Amino acid sequence: MKDRILAAALEVFASKGYHGAVVDDIVEVSRSSKGAFYHYFPSKQSVFLTLMDELASVVESGVETAIAAEQGALAKVEAALRVVVETAAAQRDLARILLIEAVGLGPELEVKRLDIHRRFSGMIQRHLDHAVAEKSIPPQDTALLARAWLGALNEVVTQWLVHEDGPLTGQLPALRTMFLRSIGAEPRSHGD
Repeated sequence: MKDRILAAALEVFASKGYHGAVVDDIVEVSRSSKGAFYHYFPSKQSVFLTLMDELASVVESGVETAIAAEQGALAKVEAALRVVVETAAAQRDLARILLIEAVGLGPELEVKRLDIHRRFSGMIQRHLDHAVAEKSIPPQDTALLARAWLGALNEVVTQWLVHEDGPLTGQLPALRTMFLRSIGAEPRSHGD
């Protein structure tokens, strides 16, 4: 039941936005009851926070799996970038919730959004630190680079969500080149 309510909430938030959505809409789409909704979630905000966490977990899990399958720090960085872009493209509604709907919705939601950004930035920094340690890239301020990469990715994905100028994955080669050059590495040739 909880998963059905979450799926319905995702659908409702995606179609109506956070402010336009009401618990009754989620209950109707999930074919459940208000009692069931409130059993799992004390409010509309709490189900929204859960969806934000779900997206973060999907991306983190996908990135860590892709990274584990690669050899060498630079290949791991490239795999992580690919997974983030592909996940955003495949989970468009969740990406919209995290990057567009969650902005400016009050202190609790803003804390959650910034916490997710900190988690992602920390994950990027860990892998950049590994690249420095294995001497794949020169020593540098990996914390600053991680925040810059996250900011750039957020902007690219947000603009795609709003304007959808072609497939998001089509921007992957340029992003890969830009990110790798920003850390003093030349991208490997992928035939693209």
